[in-house]
Parts: sequence; C-alpha cells; structure tokens
Amino acid sequence: MKILVTGGAGFIGSHTVVELVSAGYEPIIVDNFSNSERKVIGKIEEIIEQKITSYDLDCRNQKALDSVFAEHPDITGVIHFAAYKSVSESVNKPERYYENNLASLTSICTSIEKYGVRKFVFSSSCTVYGIPEQVPVDEHHPIGEATNPYAHTKQISEQVLYGLCKYNKALNVVLLRYFNPIGAHPSGLIGELPEGPPDNLVPFITQTAAGWRDKLVIFGNDYETPDGTCIRDFIHVQDLARAHVKAIQWEDTAGNIEAFNIGSGRGHSVKEIVDTFEKQTRINVAKEIGQRRAGDIPAIFASVEKAKNILNWEAKMTIDDAVNHAWKWQQSLENKK
Repeated sequence: MKILVTGGAGFIGSHTVVELVSAGYEPIIVDNFSNSERKVIGKIEEIIEQKITSYDLDCRNQKALDSVFAEHPDITGVIHFAAYKSVSESVNKPERYYENNLASLTSICTSIEKYGVRKFVFSSSCTVYGIPEQVPVDEHHPIGEATNPYAHTKQISEQVLYGLCKYNKALNVVLLRYFNPIGAHPSGLIGELPEGPPDNLVPFITQTAAGWRDKLVIFGNDYETPDGTCIRDFIHVQDLARAHVKAIQWEDTAGNIEAFNIGSGRGHSVKEIVDTFEKQTRINVAKEIGQRRAGDIPAIFASVEKAKNILNWEAKMTIDDAVNHAWKWQQSLENKK
C-alpha cells in the first residue's frame, strides 16, 4: 500500500519512511527541504536498499500537491509531518508558524478529501497540554493554554481535524502527541540535522562534544525539579517512527479520530541526559547554565497506556541507545566534513 509522507526527509519523517518500508508499505515522500537536505533521500535508499519516490514541493502549493495524488491514485494513507517546529523561533516569528503550519494542513486535507484518502496520521505534540496540571499526562488531560505559537498551531490543527471528522465520517484520523524524540538510526546514516543552533538538547550535546560549539547552554537550573533542570519524556526516534506504522495499521472501530501520547512514559532531566552522554562516550561536555528559555515548562512526561493497549505499541529503546546512536550520527557528519 502507498503512504504519502509529507516532510519525509526530516528527522522523524525519514526514520518513519524506513519503518514503513520494513513493514511492507510503499512510502512516497513530499518535502520542500526547508528543514532537511535532499541527500537524506539517498541515505534512506541506502538503508532500505531500494529506490524511493520523492517530490520536491511545498505542501501549501495545492496544485502541486494534487498532482501527486493524481499520479498515485492508489495512495491509501497520509502521514503529515511537514511543519516548522522550533519553539524558540515560533516565539520570535509567530506569523511564520501560523501561516506555514496551518496552511500546509488545510492544503493536505483538501487533497485527501478530493482524492478519497481515508487514513490520516497527524504529527502533533505534547505541547498541546500547556503547563500540565499533573504528571504523567494522559490523553484526558485538558488542552491547556499554549505556552508558545508552535504549540498553538498544533492545538488549532487538532481542532481542525476534529471538525473535519465530525462532518466526514469516512475519514479516519490518528493524532500522535509526541514527547521529546532523540537518537538516530543505528546505521549512522540519518539523524537530526538542525539548521543553525540546535533547538533540541541532544544535537546541542553532540555538536559541543564534537567541537562544533564552544559549550552547551543548559537553559535554567532553578526549576522546581529534583536537580533544578527541566524534565522531559525523551523517546528514541525509531520507537516514535514505529508508532506511525502502528497508527497506519490501526482501524478505529469506536470513532473516526483518536489521540495518543507517544513517549517513553518516564521523565528524565536535562542534567540526566548530559550525564548519560558523558558516561556512555567518556567525553566531558563543556557547559554553562543560562537563562530559562521562553516557552519552556518545568516538567512533562507521558502516560502511554492508551497507545500500549490500543495500538499495541510501546517504547523499547533506552536513553543509552539514544545517546550512543546520536553520537554515531554526529561522528558520521564529522567524517563528511
């Protein structure tokens, strides 16, 4: 079966494409490479040992998007990753995030309605919960006030999809609320490749360890957490990618839209991740404590029982796996310089 993957050359998208092929699907990538590189397609092909169909286009271009569906009338599902994702950038450039993230969603929804595609998996985020009232956070937790424009675009996107499903009962939508993806493919061929200064912790750690950056800045050590640094639910990107395959495979019998938390179900502090990296690699990372980052919350981690019970999915890989694979990916980048 053919599955259209928007943003399929990105960090999570590329790993999901690999997992889709392993599960017997034929993914078709659509990406404008604004947050990725064209050479990622070749790296995916190296891993899966076959060619893959890809299109260089912006999801906001309705005509171009429709042409892909017209060329592949046997597309049975869509996984929609394509979006801007930097929390800090969204605070500084909110209009850019609202325009891109919402316009790309409405465009893809127009295409799937036009071409009769029933299955839609949406890349959402735990940021829709705002500042959590309690942890772990389950799917019944209220949608809170967004702490940044990126989170708000995810909240609005979910509302749009709930609205579409209310009036189109043929549509089957799965909302995957990610927590914090880290790691890389064990081959070292694909991983997280941020443009400019990393917005996520692990690339900042690996780039500092590799000498690309002078020091790692830990954004605040005065939070009300055991060691003062933020607590997050870090999940290996391969586990996250597998969740998308499970979502595509799942046929919802109770309704036509469902949300799932996708995390490890455990909270780890920023300091714990740094300490784990240093222990695993035996590298001392230069670091300093900086100011809190706008839009950050003290602690959040997931209750993942719903995904375990309904999707038959749970995280299998460890933090040790994630930092080791991320470091192997960083070293592969070093070898290409």
